[in-house]
Amino acid sequence: MKKLVLASANPGKLRELRQILQDLGYELHAQSEFGVSEVAETGTTFVENAIIKARHAAAQTGLPALADDSGIEVDALDGAPGVFSARFAGEDADDDANNALLVEKLRQVPAEQRSARYRAVIVLMRHAADPSPLICEGSWEGLIQLQPAGDGGFGYDPYFYLPELGCSSAQLSAEEKNRLSHRGQALAELKRRLSEQDV
Repeated sequence: MKKLVLASANPGKLRELRQILQDLGYELHAQSEFGVSEVAETGTTFVENAIIKARHAAAQTGLPALADDSGIEVDALDGAPGVFSARFAGEDADDDANNALLVEKLRQVPAEQRSARYRAVIVLMRHAADPSPLICEGSWEGLIQLQPAGDGGFGYDPYFYLPELGCSSAQLSAEEKNRLSHRGQALAELKRRLSEQDV
């Protein structure tokens, strides 16, 4: 088994990624197992932030590192919250505060103009100085609704409405969400590319 470090403290991400990568012969470890500190996400794009996190974890551990950065982009807000999705309502904001601010900003916007997408970028750096990291992306189109629906998922999921399915992403089963979502798409690309090349 080839070792990789995940540049995240999120146990859900670790579990999801570990399951996918295990089939390909990769053993995924949380950066906390190596005492890797969090790093400031100073990038202006999802790609930049994922590279910052992966490079930091690779430098601290000497192992290939995997990182992801994701968020939601709302067209009526010029793409906000974007890279600030997790801290839309402030540095220490939680999901409730972020969602409340999103609803407040969109309250006067007609339903059909509340188009949005979730975007995810996953980066794999073979070493800290990797000049050509593996970059995989996915996006998931929907609309923002002003009333929450469903109790699955996290973040903006109860407000992210999928017109073709007639429900929010928080109303999908975990399996269905993983198959359709922005992160699911990026992971599928990562899996395909890892199966084609050795890291």
